[in-house]
Amino acid sequence: MRHLVKGRKLGRTPAHRKATLNSLSAALIKEHRIVTTEAKAKELRTYVEPIITKAKKDTNHNRRQVFAKLQNKWVVSHLFDEVAQKAMDRPGGYTRVIKIGNRSGDGAKMAVIELVDYNDIKPEDSKKRTRTRRAGKAGARRSTSSSDTEEAKAETRAEANDTDDSEAVDDTEDSVAGDDADSSEEE
Repeated sequence: MRHLVKGRKLGRTPAHRKATLNSLSAALIKEHRIVTTEAKAKELRTYVEPIITKAKKDTNHNRRQVFAKLQNKWVVSHLFDEVAQKAMDRPGGYTRVIKIGNRSGDGAKMAVIELVDYNDIKPEDSKKRTRTRRAGKAGARRSTSSSDTEEAKAETRAEANDTDDSEAVDDTEDSVAGDDADSSEEE
């Protein structure tokens, strides 16, 4: 049993795992949103959030500590100048992991990890549905609303057919009138 064993090994040696998380966190800070496997995304979340928390206080010591993790000057300056300023009022939870299904090649579970303050797009399932305890009333409402929509669809179809028929009649009248004009010119 894995009681009290923290962190995912990701099938890598410790040095390789550290390098992977460094590059993923640098990419996340640069791009604000990356697509990766679900396990890497969940592990990256625990790796990058303390870094963003350190970046909220812009001191020389914090910059050096963050640089020791990220190893990229441009990413560190971008983190302290932009990302930390947007996350200043947030008390944690700077990232969001959204599962997007399986990869077609090997069936690995994929996920999108993004910085919350940069991506205002809500997931499609974010709307909460109000549920009633009595299915009878909700079912009755559904049946009336569905019949209303069916009636509305029928009316729009009828109107569309009326306009199509009237245009067809107008076209035939024009062609008949045109034939009469042609015949009068010939005479």
